[in-house]
Order: sequence, then C-alpha cells, then structure tokens
Amino acid sequence: MKKDFYEILGITKSATPEEIKKAYRKKAIEFHPDKNPGNKEAEENFKLAAEAYEVLSDPDKKARYDQYGHQAFDGAGGFGGGHHMNMDDIFSQFGDIFGSAFGGGGFGGFGGSSGGQRRVKGSNLRIKVKLTLEEIANGVEKKVKVKRKIQAPGVKYKTCPTCNGQGQVLKVTNTILGRMQTATTCHVCGGAGQTIESKPNNADAYGMILEDETVSIKIPAGVVDGMQLKVTGKGNDAPGNGVAGDLIVAVEELEHDFLKREGENLHFDLYISFAEAALGVSKEIDTVNGKVRIKLEEGIQSGKILRLKGKGIPSLNSYGSGDLLVHVNVWTPKTLTKEQRQFFEKSLNDANFIPNPEKSDKSFFEKVKDMFS
Repeated sequence: MKKDFYEILGITKSATPEEIKKAYRKKAIEFHPDKNPGNKEAEENFKLAAEAYEVLSDPDKKARYDQYGHQAFDGAGGFGGGHHMNMDDIFSQFGDIFGSAFGGGGFGGFGGSSGGQRRVKGSNLRIKVKLTLEEIANGVEKKVKVKRKIQAPGVKYKTCPTCNGQGQVLKVTNTILGRMQTATTCHVCGGAGQTIESKPNNADAYGMILEDETVSIKIPAGVVDGMQLKVTGKGNDAPGNGVAGDLIVAVEELEHDFLKREGENLHFDLYISFAEAALGVSKEIDTVNGKVRIKLEEGIQSGKILRLKGKGIPSLNSYGSGDLLVHVNVWTPKTLTKEQRQFFEKSLNDANFIPNPEKSDKSFFEKVKDMFS
C-alpha cells in the first residue's frame, strides 16, 4: 500500500503552501543523492518526497488527492507516480526549490556542481478522453492521434558557449551575510545546454517540427470522472539531449442511459406493473458486464432494493467491485378502462389490499442508510 503523501512530508492536510514547500525542502535535503551516495533507500525516499510535493503543491491535484487518495493518480503509468519519476523529472521540475543548498549549480549528474550536463524536459501535452460506463467498468485501450513536437530530422546541436553546456549560469553576489552564489537558467539556450548549429528550413527556432502520432493509452478499470493519467514520454520533445514531456490524459465519464454511478456502486430503476408485483415475475436487466436475470417474489413492494453483489464498478486498487442496486418501482397506470376501474373500486374495502407493513419492513430512510453502510 502506498504511503500517505502528508505522512511522507510530515505535515497535516491543513498545511499552507509555504509549509508544504518547506517540508519538502527539508526531506529532499535529508535524502538527497549527493548526501547519500549509493544509498538506495535514501534515493527511494527522495523520489517519494518529490512525488508527494508534486501533488500537494498543486491546488487542483491536492483537491483530487484529498477526495480520492492515491487512486486519483494511479493507472496508465500514474500521474505524478514517484516510482515512475526519474531524477531528470525531479531535478528539472523541482530543482529550484533547493536554492544553493548544494552549491547552487544543480545536483549529481544534472548540474554544474559535478560538471555534468543538465537535461531539460519537453512540455507536457493534455488531452481529454471520453469513456462510457462499460469502458470504465472493464478497462479499455484507446488509440488517440496527438500532434506533438519532435526534433526535426537532420537538426544539429552544439554546446552552448554561454553556459558551457550546463543550462545554468552562476552569479556571485556580495551581501551583508557574505558571498552568495545563485544559479539561473541560461538565457541563450533556455536551459537546454545546447544551441542549434544547423536545422532544416521547416524546423522552428529550437529545431522542432510538428508531427501527428497515434498513441495507445491503456486505461484501467475503475477510473473516475476528472482523473488524470500520464503516458510518459509522449509529450513534446526537448531540444538537444533533453527528455520528452508527458501526455496527460483527463478522463471524462459519459452519462449512461439507465445506470447511475455512485463511487463503485451502480443504481438501476426497475419498473414493474401491479400484476407483476402481486404475482411475482422474472426480469432480465442490463449491467455493465452483460445481461442478468433476477426473480422478484410475489407481493414485492415498491421501494424494495435488491443488491447484486460484484455487479458494479471494479476498485481501481483491485479491492473487488462495487454492487448493482436495483430499485423496484411499482408503476401506477395513469388511466384505467371501465373494467379496471370497477376492479379497483371493489378492492378499496378488501382487507388484502389495505396497506399493512410488517415490523421487518424497513422504512425509506432505513433503506437509504443500508445503501451507504
């Protein structure tokens, strides 16, 4: 089971953005690879802290996490999944939060302090995928056409002379506290560490061209409306030796014709006639996994709720499936023939037709309570 993001950073849900940032900085410095060379456990904790900060520092992601927990970002590679983040992701996205804690010039093989080259990440792309309830219940693979920037064939890059390939330039300032060293993104190469040596005529200033690509997206069963999934490396390419951005997929759940979703449970309104209610009847109903036949006993009452175990939506975390709740509604005809009216008029004083609920019959409020228990 994945660890709670708030627990990872040692904060509460009421933490302010500044407190979240401060907590992450503390954890990141504690578990930084430069301070823990060769320590795999420290590296894992470093990635977990970055994952937690990626979500909790963004108001929209934080709200989804507070509502749905980890399942709001799992699946299809995960959105912000720490175990899927590499050091490129972490340092390119959050490197500036450390300031000069490690020399101000980057970290490990990603910045100036070790002489390595900083790798920039291309921008993310975002799309929306509409899913039916059946697709959500069973999982689906979608193929979508994405227009993304890629490096043009034949483009050549060279090391940026301004930053020496670091992607950052260092600036030393004298202050009352002493000499302070800060790093800023190179204004010549934009942080890529490389500039264009030659490019084809159809490429832009960064040596990129637009190309249509069909991307396959595996969507797991149990996703919810508004959830965002990530397809790693299917965003825009980065210039030079940078890494591609990601494709962010927003899920939109289409309204079903007769099934209503409530979390992992589904609701279905079944309408039957007076005669069917009195005599009992067998009914075939549609579910997200095909048709099922249910039997209604004689004398079934309107408002009865039948629970079909496991016929709802699968849990995103593989904890089983929800249920299908069938709400029985006895349909009252709006008009009657002469013979029908005479029959019901005779029944008005018939003791068998006078309502006489038993103590075991639950009230409407008790039924609602049972649904949510």
